[in-house]
Amino acid sequence: MPSLTSRQVALFSVFAAMCIGIQLAPRPPNVEFTSLITFTMGVFFGSLPAGIFGALVMFVNGFLSPWGFAGMIMPFQMAGMFVVGVAGGVYKRYVAGERAGRLCVEAAVLGAFLTFIYDVITNSGTALLAGRAIILTFFMGIAMSIVHVFSNTWFFGFAFLPLLRAIQRFWKG
Repeated sequence: MPSLTSRQVALFSVFAAMCIGIQLAPRPPNVEFTSLITFTMGVFFGSLPAGIFGALVMFVNGFLSPWGFAGMIMPFQMAGMFVVGVAGGVYKRYVAGERAGRLCVEAAVLGAFLTFIYDVITNSGTALLAGRAIILTFFMGIAMSIVHVFSNTWFFGFAFLPLLRAIQRFWKG
C-alpha cells in the first residue's frame, strides 16, 4: 500500500468514523451508506486503500452493529465491501473529464451492480455456513436484497457526485 500523507490519513479516518457512525445509527435493514462511501474512497484514494477501508468498516460493524454480532458471516461482509472499494479505484480512471449527468447514471448502475455482487457474496457465505442450498438462501433473502439494491442505486445516483466534489473541495482546501 502506498504511504499516505497526514492529510490523507485524516480524511481516511474521518470517513471511517462517519461510516461506522452511520452503520450504528438506527436505520431500516439493508439501507446503508457504507457502499457509497467506500466506492467514493476508491475513486479518491485508489483500489487497495479503499478495499482495506471497506473491510475495516465491516469488521468494526460486525462487532457493534445494532442488528447484532455478525459472527461467521463477517469475513464475507468484509470481502464484499473490499470488492466495492476496489471497484471505486478501478472506476477512478473513467471519472476524469466526465459530464455530471453521465457520472450520475453510471454511478447508479455501478451501485446496483456492486450491491448485487455484495449480496451474492454474503448470501453465498450464509448458505455455506448454514449448510443450505445457495438458491434457497438467495430466495430467502430476496426481499432484503431488493431493498439493498434499490436504496444503493438511489444513493449512488444522487449522492456520489456531490460527495466526490466535497472531498475534492476539501482536498484543495
